[in-house]
Amino acid sequence: MQYLLLALSLSAAADAYVSGSAGWEQAYAKAKVALQKLNQTEKVGIATGVTWEGGPCVGNTYAPESIDYPSLCLQDSPLGIRFANPVSAFPAGINAGATWDRDVFYARGAAMGQEAKELGVHVQLGPVAGPLGKNPDGGRNWEGFSVDPYLSGVGMEHTIQGMQDSGVQACAKHWLGNEQEHNRETMSSNIGDRATHELYVWPFMNAVKANVASVMCSYNKFNQTWACESDAILNKLLKKELGFPGYVMSDWNAQHTGVNSALAGLDMTMPGSDFATPRGSVFWGPNLVQAVNNGSVPQSRLDDMVTRILAAWYLLDQDQGYPDVKFSSWDGGKASINVTALPNHIDIARIGARDSIVLLKNKGKTLPLKKPRSLAIIGLDAIVNPEGANACSDHGCNNGTLAMGWGSGTSQFPYLVDPLSAIQAQASKDGTSIVQSTTDNPTEGAAAAAAADTAIVFINSDAGEGYITVEGNAGDRNNLDPWHNGNELVKAVAAKNKNVIVVVHSVGPIVLETVLAQPSVKAIVWAGLPGQESGNALVDVLYGSWSPSGKLPYTIAKQFADYGAGWNPSLDDNFGEGLFVDYRHFDKNGISPRYEFGFGLSYTSFEYSRLSIDIAATSGPLNGRIIPGGAEQLFESVGTISTLVKNTGEVLGAEVAQLYIGLPDSVPGTPPKQLRGFEKLSLYPLQTSMATFQLTRRDLSYWDVKKQKWVVPKGTFTVYVGSSSRDIRQHGKFRVGGY
Repeated sequence: MQYLLLALSLSAAADAYVSGSAGWEQAYAKAKVALQKLNQTEKVGIATGVTWEGGPCVGNTYAPESIDYPSLCLQDSPLGIRFANPVSAFPAGINAGATWDRDVFYARGAAMGQEAKELGVHVQLGPVAGPLGKNPDGGRNWEGFSVDPYLSGVGMEHTIQGMQDSGVQACAKHWLGNEQEHNRETMSSNIGDRATHELYVWPFMNAVKANVASVMCSYNKFNQTWACESDAILNKLLKKELGFPGYVMSDWNAQHTGVNSALAGLDMTMPGSDFATPRGSVFWGPNLVQAVNNGSVPQSRLDDMVTRILAAWYLLDQDQGYPDVKFSSWDGGKASINVTALPNHIDIARIGARDSIVLLKNKGKTLPLKKPRSLAIIGLDAIVNPEGANACSDHGCNNGTLAMGWGSGTSQFPYLVDPLSAIQAQASKDGTSIVQSTTDNPTEGAAAAAAADTAIVFINSDAGEGYITVEGNAGDRNNLDPWHNGNELVKAVAAKNKNVIVVVHSVGPIVLETVLAQPSVKAIVWAGLPGQESGNALVDVLYGSWSPSGKLPYTIAKQFADYGAGWNPSLDDNFGEGLFVDYRHFDKNGISPRYEFGFGLSYTSFEYSRLSIDIAATSGPLNGRIIPGGAEQLFESVGTISTLVKNTGEVLGAEVAQLYIGLPDSVPGTPPKQLRGFEKLSLYPLQTSMATFQLTRRDLSYWDVKKQKWVVPKGTFTVYVGSSSRDIRQHGKFRVGGY
């Protein structure tokens, strides 16, 4: 019951945040009034960073004197506040994605936004939809929600709503095609128009629809032009086609020219200089004043930049008593207030971590544990780094239990509950004796395993941003094997104990074939990157206080080559996968995954019945006026698909019912099925509930390259409803006719 109350507290936290914004129209009206009071230097200052380390935050703008507007504070990261303490370290984006839970997305976003506002951060640099994760070894995939654009888009939309309802500006990043760390500042992502729209743009459409205040353009080139000075993707695609009314900021040092970037649609340059000492390239500032004065950049373009930035500030009511900055990124980040004490934040961190745990294997109902006589806890990943949870700058090491990756997408842990400590606390209640081997030495692990009835082995795989290299991995992973010879550790333990549980903390998929080849491995628990409440969340699931309900947000393959993708060592990635990324690739090519997209076991069982299809749509291109997100027709409802789900087991559990749609055969080169809906249902034993999927015209559409429009095709659509992308329980069809 205590965990049901925790779930209710999460919902209460989500409901506690209410936006005071009156919308873009009113925000623009205020911005245009303020614009008239500014001189040219002040206008440029609002769009220009004060240089790296020039202010308390990782990004700061110049404060004008003519209006009551501050030096804007922009701060990482998408899972907590970087370079400040104490702050919460929430589960990573990929774990939020693994919950498949809109309430978790929202509550996590709202809690992060509340902490950011209390610390005086105006713009929190997240959430992340790029990288999408088409490369399974990509270094920053874990910052985003899923390799699937639909799931990623839902995560973006609800996270942004939560953050901005708390009063902080969200920043959707990285726009566009930033799918790897190697050569990210020099390479070109060359992506076909259809794949661009249907995969990489899709989640950003949700972000813009959610009224995201800002978008960050990426380091890479896009189709041979720098993303931060690409008229094609900034002006035409983002601002015109998607109707984005906010502002575009550069990634830090991703600006390459002054005039060209201004004309292409960049609105704010961050951090205002490069990272050289003394500061080197400054493209805007006085140079932008000169460019406007000599006509190289029209006055109207500068005014548009400033209006967009001011409008986002007004949109979030940041003109109404917003807190001052209460920390400095450059002196240890000690904040003058403790935001971790805000109501429900620990609960939100724990629930997000708990509900993201994916049970991959559970032979003979090994789990949940029932007061075992003795347990061996094995592996360095079972304990906090002996040097401290925050010992390595930006978490650029892999010593101890893995709870987030490395790079700018991190925050400091206020504390980190490691698995061993949490298990010891439960073992003390149960009278269970604990044998420890908290190194990755196979010989020591085997000795510990031989001395206990059950052995729990902890293995991991890390990754992060490319400015840090960890154990030879320059951001992106070198392979999909467990780190620290994790396979050998499992083999040694399995040879000495017949009842082995493997817990995996990982940034993304690893190849599990060696682990699965050991007959003694009875259960595999996929815990991802759970954040500060790691051990507590794990114990909730291991001991059955909560039935696992996470589902994979990507595919786990039998071998790396099965993905058909990986980071590219050259300066051009031609994205030859096209639309066929992750499960789309596996489905098209008839490849059997080890664990498919959307997979996850439970301690109970679920039965599906009574599929109902109520769709009324006509074929043709989608037009109408442009609203934030795209053409208005895209978001019109076309009806619902629903199914009954019954808990046929003996314990309370949550099932993620998933809807996949197959487009008509008249659309060539289309994946066999694509996720277009999901609903997470919490059900008591023998309880039945309806999973209802609301569909829009966009959900039935493809991007027609010739028409340059989203088009609903004519013909027969196939409906697949089930527990994963391969575990389909219900099939159906519906037909869409012409005008």
